[in-house]
Amino acid sequence: MLKDKKILLGISGGIAAYKACALTSKLTQQGAIVKVIMTDSAVKFVSPLTFQALSRNPVYIDTFDEKDSSKIAHIDLADWADFILLAPATANVIGKLANGIADDMLSTTLLASEAPVYIAPAMNVHMYAHPAVMENMKQLETWGYHFIEPGAGYLACGYVGKGRLEEPETIIETLINHQQGKNSAGGLTGKKVLISAGPTREKIDPVRYFTNRSSGKMGFALAEAAAAQGAEVTLVAGPTDQQLEAKNIHRVNVVTAEEMYEEMHRYFPASDIVIKAAAVADYRPKNVFSEKMKKQMGPMQLEMERTKDILKSLGEKKDKQFLVGFAAETTEPLRYGLQKLRAKNLDAIVINNVATEGAGFEGDTNIVTYVNKEEAQDEMALAAKSEIAEQLINCIVRDMKDEVL
Repeated sequence: MLKDKKILLGISGGIAAYKACALTSKLTQQGAIVKVIMTDSAVKFVSPLTFQALSRNPVYIDTFDEKDSSKIAHIDLADWADFILLAPATANVIGKLANGIADDMLSTTLLASEAPVYIAPAMNVHMYAHPAVMENMKQLETWGYHFIEPGAGYLACGYVGKGRLEEPETIIETLINHQQGKNSAGGLTGKKVLISAGPTREKIDPVRYFTNRSSGKMGFALAEAAAAQGAEVTLVAGPTDQQLEAKNIHRVNVVTAEEMYEEMHRYFPASDIVIKAAAVADYRPKNVFSEKMKKQMGPMQLEMERTKDILKSLGEKKDKQFLVGFAAETTEPLRYGLQKLRAKNLDAIVINNVATEGAGFEGDTNIVTYVNKEEAQDEMALAAKSEIAEQLINCIVRDMKDEVL
């Protein structure tokens, strides 16, 4: 899948730069055409001659070192690349990119390019967890940059934790999976899909919380079905034991309704399709106890407050997004589902009666009705949640095409 792909490999200054040697070699073995840009700091770790020999192409370091007087090097490279890979990406280069700083060959080329960018961070565990670094990465994700998360283990600084550059084989596997998605015949090729799944937990005290019976199975099935049709999927998942089979789905784990609100809004602007399948708590305790509450002789009362309405807030903000909600009802499901469709500015809603056998929480099957904003209905009979998910994705693809026409 990487044969003849033009890959611009950016190497910044960290000890993990030595791994970029193997990465360059393996990319070349895959048939890719690799050109390397190194920062001044990267040169202190590995010689440019090493990458020139491995890539069989010139290595770029200085913005003002124009190797061909007929071209402006950083613009030419920016236009040449099919995609850009930063490995290793230090906190410094991530910060530059997130803040539009262009003060060397690598950062200048990055700002000039419209190619997809993959970022493989590598740094000290505390640097990786620093709020500034996390915010910079969040900003880049909202702009559509792809992150290949670092591994955990022994770091060169002596610490043990997350921050080690992912292995070259895993980086290449991620690139190949993405290329397979881009080149698939699926109806969602090139689309970014954001899905929420599972329950939330609202803490009462150190040992108790409020939650619900959602297993996350429907949301996970939707993520798999969207990925199978070529979508780039981000799954925001509440606490659940569900696991993903597809490796090209970006999973974001949350616990509370507030955390899910923040993550859904973080990824929302860059998304084409948003499916809110999670069962989010409508209420949470107004006061959380720092110590375990003791058993009382009589009744106990807890004052509750509303959580933020995620779906409604997304409906108020949406412009280009195709927004789909879920309505799990026990009485008059169609009536209440249609009310939700209109009140929350949705493009479609998936309605089910969770009191019906085979359609409730935690099970492997479902029975649903898909209704679009024209109130056209698609009835989906009892089937495995994976099959229901495929049908729902097909309905979304169809309705998006109809909107364009």
